[in-house]
Amino acid sequence: MIIHRLWAANALRNFNYLIACPDTGEALAIDPLEHAACLREAKAKGWRITQVLNTHEHHDHIGGNAAVIAATGARLLAHHKANIDGIDLGLKAGDVVRVGKRVELEVLDTPGHTLTHVCLLAHGEAPALFTGDTLFNAGVGNCRHGGDPHLLYDTCAQQIARLGDGVRIYPGHDYLERNLAFTLDREPDNAAAAALLPRIAGHGGDEAPVTSLGEERMFNSFFRLDRPVLIRRLREAFPDLPANPDERAVFLHLRSLRDRW
Repeated sequence: MIIHRLWAANALRNFNYLIACPDTGEALAIDPLEHAACLREAKAKGWRITQVLNTHEHHDHIGGNAAVIAATGARLLAHHKANIDGIDLGLKAGDVVRVGKRVELEVLDTPGHTLTHVCLLAHGEAPALFTGDTLFNAGVGNCRHGGDPHLLYDTCAQQIARLGDGVRIYPGHDYLERNLAFTLDREPDNAAAAALLPRIAGHGGDEAPVTSLGEERMFNSFFRLDRPVLIRRLREAFPDLPANPDERAVFLHLRSLRDRW
């Protein structure tokens, strides 16, 4: 499997992805908002985009669909209940998206950021998770535009947190610098975040690192819900939070705080 990441360099800091089969040159375009760049890169590498996949229905993820499909004749794949025009194949949990001969991506139904969101999991020697706006480097998606934070917690706790440390994370946006700053605001003693932030400050986008889930467990506060310092500082912002809250309550309060931070 060949993964080619394209940064949109727009105000929303979108990532687009081309996933190609090395044997056949067939490619899958994930959330190709920057359609011209996706088409240009595929042509330069000799790949044929045969499928477009949307992780969810927000415009900054589906806005390039029409142009890519018009240029390539690609099929459109998305959650089977997504409000997206022209879906050729509706996806459900456990489905497998195949690209060429060797690429297989398992569909995870991951509601939270929206109610109809999917992530794609590549198994094998180099496992990878294409997370859309469910999981970001050092953060998680917001739920302010048709989502539900309770469902996002369930998705993170019951699906993503159970994956192995070696899974590489490919999100829909580059928010790493801002998210690391939030981690340090919540956990001033987080050594992993403190070490990484100065190395990536001002060097996001094309230069943003690809993190693993093991690394996320070290500096992503949304996977560190039992940390005493995080809970203590969260209770300073939310005095009604119990001294020994469950992880769902910590996640929900943390997400609420991040919305206005």
